[in-house]
Parts: sequence; C-alpha cells; structure tokens
Amino acid sequence: MSLSSQIEIEAPGETRGALVLVVGPSGAGKDTLMDAARAALAGDGRFAFARRLITRAAMAGAEDHDSCDEAAFDAAKARGELALSWRAHGLCYGIPAAALIGIAGGQVVIANISRGTIPEAERLVGRAVVVNITAPNAVLARRLAARGRESEADIAARLAREAPLATERAALVSIQNDRSVAEAAGEFIALLTGLSPLERS
Repeated sequence: MSLSSQIEIEAPGETRGALVLVVGPSGAGKDTLMDAARAALAGDGRFAFARRLITRAAMAGAEDHDSCDEAAFDAAKARGELALSWRAHGLCYGIPAAALIGIAGGQVVIANISRGTIPEAERLVGRAVVVNITAPNAVLARRLAARGRESEADIAARLAREAPLATERAALVSIQNDRSVAEAAGEFIALLTGLSPLERS
C-alpha cells in the first residue's frame, strides 16, 4: 500500500516544507552532525528529526531509535506505516510515514537513510534535498580503522565500492566533515535553517 493512500503529505494550499535525506559513507560522521543539529534546533518546531524503526535493540552510545522484531517490522510495512524501508547489515530499517506529515505545513524533516532508497524518497514529496556527509578517503580509512571492526584490506575494499552519488529530482548538497564538529555542524545547521519557509515563532 502506498504512502499517499495512508497520509496526505502535501495538501493543496499549504506551505510546503522539505524532506532532507542524510546519506554518506561509513566513517563520515553522519550521526555526529545530526546529533549536533538536533541539539541546536531542539524546541524549534520548524524542524523535526525522523526517528527510525530498526530491528535492533537499543544500545548505549548508539543511535536512539524505536526497536522491534522482524515480524512486527513486516507487519508495520504491510499496514503502510513506513514511508521508506530497507535492509542493511542484517537489519531492517524504516522511516515512519507519520514522521513526514509536518512537511505539508512547512516543516523541514530530516531523515538518515540508505543511499539506495534515494529514488523512492524523492518521489514522496515535492521538495527533497539530499545531504551527502563525506570526507576524504584517508580520513574515512582512519576513522574506520579506529573502530577496530574491519581489517585494512576490508576498509580499502569498502572505500573502493563507493559509487558516485546522483539524484533524479532532489537537490544534492555535499558537506565535507574533515574539520571540527562545530564547523561542519554549523554548515549543516545553516543549510537546514535556510530551507525553512516559516518564521521562527
């Protein structure tokens, strides 16, 4: 069942916001910049950060998300409750359809997604922006090595697999996260605030 049959994201005559799709390679620091932006924009109703549904239990120090098992995930998807869903690393990820409702009233909704879901996400709303958080390969390799999860050869192979990013309808913006968190997060926050058609109340 399609999302449009479940909720009306963009109602005629209403001020339209935007869907910001955050992507980027492992080690780029997506979570760090999103956490900084979430903290800076806390309490500002013009912005909302979509809370993901993941088939993984909550863990200290990891992304704050809603958890469920695969059966519950599949049931939510079948009921049309997920605007986007994908699998990665043996887990199921979803963006709830309800998280996007505010876009019709001018809200800017920020979602962390897989790059493979960009084409589907672009079709959900009239105004979408893909923000690619990235860094030079040398920086990515150093960060991945510091995690201690992969060998040097595995890291090199991972970086070699990264294909150029392209969009069909959405604007594409890249943020280089090879500097201080304050600098990169400042650029990200400035981008988000520039997208809002609403005055801060």
